Amino acid sequence: MEIRPLNRDGLTFEYDLYTQRLVPWPLLNAPFEGCWSIVEPGTSSRPHEHHEYEIWIAAKGEGEIEADGVRRPFKAGDVVHFTPHTEHFALNPKGADGNLEFYSIWWDTELAVAFLDQHQASAE
Repeated sequence: MEIRPLNRDGLTFEYDLYTQRLVPWPLLNAPFEGCWSIVEPGTSSRPHEHHEYEIWIAAKGEGEIEADGVRRPFKAGDVVHFTPHTEHFALNPKGADGNLEFYSIWWDTELAVAFLDQHQASAE
């Protein structure tokens, strides 16, 4: 077993929120990548879109997400899926009671192929 700890004191500022990329790491072969994200009260992540599929899993707090102009509540325990090229972002309203924290996971064909290649090579 190997645990990759969240380093709250070492988060980077990316997409206008605090993040830590947790997947991949050298010993983990996975067909996806992922990061922890924190949206502070009164802030939002930068609207963006990309070619990967993505899911967000809300772990703490509550806020909202917007995708292609549709805004919905997003709170701990919720999971949302974005298809490729869907513009999306998270926001935590001013006056919110604490941070909105979520884990994002994204994947595409290239990541899947690399995973399979490495998996087959290690099996030989």
